[in-house]
Amino acid sequence: MNPLFPSPDKQLKIIKKIFDLNAYILQLSIFLAFGFVIANLGYGEIIQTGQYGMFFEGLLFFLVVLFSLRIFSKREVYSNPRLIIEILLILCLLASAILHLNIFLEDFPIIKSWTSVFTNVIVSILFVIELSKLTLSVNQLKIHPALVFILSFLVVIIIGTGLLLLPNASNEGISLIDALFTSTSAVCVTGLIVLDTSSDFTFLGQFIIMILFQVGGLGMMTFTSFFGFFFKGSYSLQNQLFLKDYINEDNIGAINSTLLKIILFTLITEGVAALLIFKVIDQGLFDSTGDQVFFSVFHAISGFCNAGFSILGDGLYEVGFREEYTVHLIIAFTIILGGIGFPVVLGYFNYLKHVAVDTTKMIAKEKAYEHAPRVVNVNIRLIVYTTGILLLIGFVTYWIFESNHTLAGLSGYGKFVTAFFGTVTPRTAGFNTVDMSALALPTILIYLILMWIGASPGSTGGGLKTSTIAVAVLNVVSIAKGKDRVEIFKRQIGGETLRKAFAVIVLSFLVIGLGVFLVLLFDPQMPLVSVAFEIFSAFSTVGLSLGITGDLSTGSKIVVTVIMFLGRVGTLTVLVAFVRKARTLRYKYPEEGVFIT
Repeated sequence: MNPLFPSPDKQLKIIKKIFDLNAYILQLSIFLAFGFVIANLGYGEIIQTGQYGMFFEGLLFFLVVLFSLRIFSKREVYSNPRLIIEILLILCLLASAILHLNIFLEDFPIIKSWTSVFTNVIVSILFVIELSKLTLSVNQLKIHPALVFILSFLVVIIIGTGLLLLPNASNEGISLIDALFTSTSAVCVTGLIVLDTSSDFTFLGQFIIMILFQVGGLGMMTFTSFFGFFFKGSYSLQNQLFLKDYINEDNIGAINSTLLKIILFTLITEGVAALLIFKVIDQGLFDSTGDQVFFSVFHAISGFCNAGFSILGDGLYEVGFREEYTVHLIIAFTIILGGIGFPVVLGYFNYLKHVAVDTTKMIAKEKAYEHAPRVVNVNIRLIVYTTGILLLIGFVTYWIFESNHTLAGLSGYGKFVTAFFGTVTPRTAGFNTVDMSALALPTILIYLILMWIGASPGSTGGGLKTSTIAVAVLNVVSIAKGKDRVEIFKRQIGGETLRKAFAVIVLSFLVIGLGVFLVLLFDPQMPLVSVAFEIFSAFSTVGLSLGITGDLSTGSKIVVTVIMFLGRVGTLTVLVAFVRKARTLRYKYPEEGVFIT
């Protein structure tokens, strides 16, 4: 074959590589425009200024040509939905490129402005699609799945740090350590802040933070794996095996549908929550409808992702917002839905689907109702029961201990919502509707326990996890009863599960203890209770603080940053990723007991 004329397959590969590079350059140019190039121009002026505008328009037209060549090369198999979406993207890019020539929009500045916004959105979608395809090839590197999980968070944190360092992301600039701390707090859905999100960051900075905790809450691999599969058309075996464990899906063939359900549940829940907040909250608290919309969306996403970030200076305790009890209740239920775990949601969804379908067929006399055994398994039931018990205990104790403190002087409805929110938020959410410094000491101790336990596995929250503490308690009860096994719901808990629960608990104490020691070493003037509260909050990705976060020294900020990261990815996950796995043991030593009291 003539080397000057590559085969059609090689031509397609070359086109794809050039297309990807062009998409990355376009996205980078948008970041530069918003972050560096022009600080005071509106959306409509950003990508239509001088040589920069010509460069951007040229890239747009070039992207349209490459996109068209790739689709119509007929060397790649396209499903109908994918083909339709990609053709629509081409048409949108072409329309944007033509409109940005300023031939038609000189007399329509508003349309011109929204055209630029539309272009940025389309380019960002293309960037995410191409990046998602790239992530599907990560498993070809043959690295441990646990390490892939850790690196996915680390990469997002580094990108977030760079974005927050953009001059236009903050009002008065931001140091590297503060950008790293904020990015880690957002990606690890913690909510601890060293800078005021409402005043120190611009709208761009707040938007970046919102995107970071949205991606961090679901995990970057959830987004990229779904979009990568949709626009690539297939998973490799390595992708399937990794995603099977990552999303807790036993059926390899159902991986993509499970990913779709997770994303849809997330978007629907956040959308409904944002709509309810927008409808309920007092419009007089905002300068414009746009501010009200952004407030609603920001807090809906922050609530579902258990992030705890707020664009109010004092959080939900801000004057004027602290009496918005219905809004607090909406956010509280959003937090619970995000923290209960996707396996629970999918389990009950499948159960209700089975009931609805079989009942309909039974009524239509198509067939008799068939019982589906164990659709809601032990794991799901254990999580739901434990969550309910923790909410009940937290509510009762908060009501009792805070009756003469933060609940004093509130109405009956206000007391109920504040107490309910007060037991929900330490479960890795991090919002505050009261003055945290006014909490009674017993409440602080209860908060430490609730923060340590945290949310459920497979959720947007962190902490020890409800199933871990449930298994540990059941093990203690079984030992006290003299039983040689742990049983619940007519099932026996496996020995590996018991060992993992014990390991996670021990590791959590080691990390928290070391964190408290190091922060006191760097900042010995700080109260022990406040430092312990801070470290528990960081490890469990909660975000509540007794007011010392902004006063931490550089060394303490680094310590807290590392602990937030370990709390999100899991200490056991880190050990599994870096410690060599033992081979199958073909021997067994004689058993001997150790004296324990």
